Amino acid sequence: MPQIHPSSTVGPEVELGEGIEIGPRCTVSGRVRLGDGVRLIGDVYLNGPLTVGPGTTVYPFACIGFPPQDVKFKLGDPTPGVVVGANCTIREHVTVHAATHPTDPTTIGDRVFMMVNAHAGHDVQMGNDVVLVNNTSLGGHCIVGDRVTLGGHTAIHQFVRVGRFAFLSGGLAATCDVPPFSLMARRNEVSSVNVIGMRRNGFSNDEITGTRLAFRKVFRNTLQRTEMLAILDDIGQDCAPVAEVAEFIRNAKRPICHGLLGRGQAISHA
Repeated sequence: MPQIHPSSTVGPEVELGEGIEIGPRCTVSGRVRLGDGVRLIGDVYLNGPLTVGPGTTVYPFACIGFPPQDVKFKLGDPTPGVVVGANCTIREHVTVHAATHPTDPTTIGDRVFMMVNAHAGHDVQMGNDVVLVNNTSLGGHCIVGDRVTLGGHTAIHQFVRVGRFAFLSGGLAATCDVPPFSLMARRNEVSSVNVIGMRRNGFSNDEITGTRLAFRKVFRNTLQRTEMLAILDDIGQDCAPVAEVAEFIRNAKRPICHGLLGRGQAISHA
């Protein structure tokens, strides 16, 4: 049986799994589905449509599923809401806003750790094992790949993509797409390869060496997109991570973050 504190409000449309714990002064309203073992510590506000996966813990004053901060969206407009994955940790004052897209919800993957005051705007698509450190902000429509780490006070511009295994230091802003496996320590600038992250996740020495070679050739020079892809496709024939970077750039609709020698301008799409 769910454990619901008597001071909390749980609406009639809410579906509760097994082993649910809802602490004091929570409000859960609308079409909300809480998976098995979900814990709402207290003073949590959940608004449907919303699905929260099993084993997820939500800390006080987190607000999930409320209308997007979009001037075109009006109260009462239809929304597919938010989907939060399994075994996530949602810390104090986190906000995740409902989608404006008619069919695709704002999505938070499995095992995501959103620290204090992190924000995911409307229509964000976030992968698995992502870490958002305190006060990190994702604008609307951002796409964040698996195992990305965003340092404290990092801001990601709306519609920006952050590729898998990217690591952004604290206090950064990214207004251009961040390639997979990137390490960033300056605004919109690829500093190096996230070697530590690759090693921790089982990439081979050959894959890491190939990725470092590709980044030196591509991001340490000011190149047109066609030149970048030619280099990446060549190295990527024998190195899967580099092939992934090439595909990421090939599908880009925004500029790509530049490298150390490209300081002051984004890499062109031409």
